[in-house]
Amino acid sequence: MSEPMIVAASLLPVTPALGGVVAGLLLAAVLVAALAHLGHGRGILVAGVRAALQLLVVSAVITHVVDRWWATLLFVALMYAVAAVTASGRVTGTRVDVWVALTLLAATLPVLGLLAATGLIPFDGLVVIPIAGSQLGGALTATVLAGRRSLEELETRRGEVEAALSLGFSDRDARLEICRPAASGALIPALDQTRTVGLVTLPGAFVGMLLGGASPVDAGAVQLFVLVALLATEAVAVAAVLECVARGLVMRPQTNSPTS
Repeated sequence: MSEPMIVAASLLPVTPALGGVVAGLLLAAVLVAALAHLGHGRGILVAGVRAALQLLVVSAVITHVVDRWWATLLFVALMYAVAAVTASGRVTGTRVDVWVALTLLAATLPVLGLLAATGLIPFDGLVVIPIAGSQLGGALTATVLAGRRSLEELETRRGEVEAALSLGFSDRDARLEICRPAASGALIPALDQTRTVGLVTLPGAFVGMLLGGASPVDAGAVQLFVLVALLATEAVAVAAVLECVARGLVMRPQTNSPTS
């Protein structure tokens, strides 16, 4: 066995001790959330249990998916559907919001299309699925953060929107003036991750390639691509959901439009 494989195997040995530590950390997170009255204790527990079950299922399924192009596409479509349902529920409280779903598509499709058109990635399930998942995950996070903050700002600062309308602003421009600063904050995590890479964090793709035997240059180039692609994806996601909110296309059904 090569040295990188030995290092990778010993990085986190899959033993009962690992399971105990994971369970302990999950319970600790639930306890802290409860004691601090954060309101997400049950959500943390459910998220942890779901993650464990989903990873077990995906681990069993993905080996049968990556060797078939149609199964790979179907798996990516399933990932997109889950992301659309999750983002819709978080932003608008509905099962599936068409405009939120389109935001995710608009954010991820250009990056994946560019990679396919330039031939930088082979049509291999082991390559396509992780890259698609990475971009969808970034788009999901940015869409939820920007969408929720935009709608919250419009609700709490309704009077300022009406004041802008009285000054001659259009509905769209009045809403943008209020919610744009809040929505732009959704890019801060991606910006900080990119700015501090290698100094504060060593991302999984970079470490994984090094442990797999890749050169530091190759590992760094791939990680740079992942980070820059995520910046582009999340910027598009924030801009798209912000525009949808400003035009009144994305809103919570239980509340009226800020300008109604």
